[in-house]
Amino acid sequence: MKALAKYLLHLIAIVVVLPLLMVDRCFLLVGAANGSFVGCSQLLSLVPGKTGSYLRIAFFRFAMKKCHRDCFIGFGTLFSQRDTVICKGVYIGPQCNIGACRIGQHTLIASGVHIMSGTGQHRFDDLETPIRDQGGHFETVTIGEDCWLGNASLIMAHVGDKTVVGAGSVVNKPLDVYVIAAGNPARVLKTRLAETPSGQPSASA
Repeated sequence: MKALAKYLLHLIAIVVVLPLLMVDRCFLLVGAANGSFVGCSQLLSLVPGKTGSYLRIAFFRFAMKKCHRDCFIGFGTLFSQRDTVICKGVYIGPQCNIGACRIGQHTLIASGVHIMSGTGQHRFDDLETPIRDQGGHFETVTIGEDCWLGNASLIMAHVGDKTVVGAGSVVNKPLDVYVIAAGNPARVLKTRLAETPSGQPSASA
């Protein structure tokens, strides 16, 4: 019964956001894809509670590369790139800012987390040209499965499966699987794997 109720709520949410999806599709046809996507993301971010999450998911399921129906997207969270994948069971807290990325299933993202589209979004090597005119490149950052990104962390590089990132950390280099990292820049503090009697790490713990 609960599953049926959730299914109906998702259908209602799709109907509600249908005008936004149509506007977004029109902008896609005229080559202004990202502007409409960002604008719709900003508008939908203002709807509070579970109602807001249902509406955001309904829109992003059709506007993003992929957004699984079974996830949660908190109040005030903004997305800046269509090239984003949100897998099953993902929780995204309030006031996050998310660029091009792939978020693995069952990952938890606390409030105020920023996931940037890599480390090369802005060039600044030419002192004669304003930084805003020097361009850059976007990279799709991968966040692994069953990770936990702490409050206000800044993610600019890949994060391996089952990794924990401490609150306020700045991840500017890839993190391996099963580690706990924190700091600015983030450094590995320890592994989540228990050691066997032979001294080798084990994933069984």
